[in-house]
Amino acid sequence: MTLLFRPLAVAAFGLIAAVPAFALDMPPRKAGLWELKMDFEGRKMPATTMKQCTDATSDKVMTSNFGGPAQAACSKQDMTKTANGMTVDSVCEFGAGKTTTHAVINGNFDSAYTVDVQSKREGGPAMPSMPADGSSHMTITAKWLGPCAAGQKPGDVIMANGMTMNMLDMQKMMPKRPPQ
Repeated sequence: MTLLFRPLAVAAFGLIAAVPAFALDMPPRKAGLWELKMDFEGRKMPATTMKQCTDATSDKVMTSNFGGPAQAACSKQDMTKTANGMTVDSVCEFGAGKTTTHAVINGNFDSAYTVDVQSKREGGPAMPSMPADGSSHMTITAKWLGPCAAGQKPGDVIMANGMTMNMLDMQKMMPKRPPQ
């Protein structure tokens, strides 16, 4: 893996670890430019920061990409609304591993929110954000920065190193999955 794509891989693994938190029907985020900082506590990984340009359509697509097969892999997904947000408890199996996750989401999707994800993994190979048969604690801090910058389009994800990819364009390149 080249150094250019390493931050992208770390971010992708971080989001995979948060799958149970986002696989459910989440409220839409306010359209515009969002900054997301992922901090993997207790790991030898630096915090990863990225920006996402969203609108109603791209936000729904980006969130629903964590549903589908990922959601079908979960034997438990309980979401409880709280005074400041929600909690999500899930048990999901991905390959040879089972992940039990407790996520606490606070704030709102108009200006700022946090997602505190505690996961325990049993079986399967180690991943950058979670060891095999171990625990992981990740915090995602998101804040709305304002409208997307000139030249940005909904679905753009801008990594800290300046690399930009568009999630909507990437989705179009993915092979179609047969209905389940």
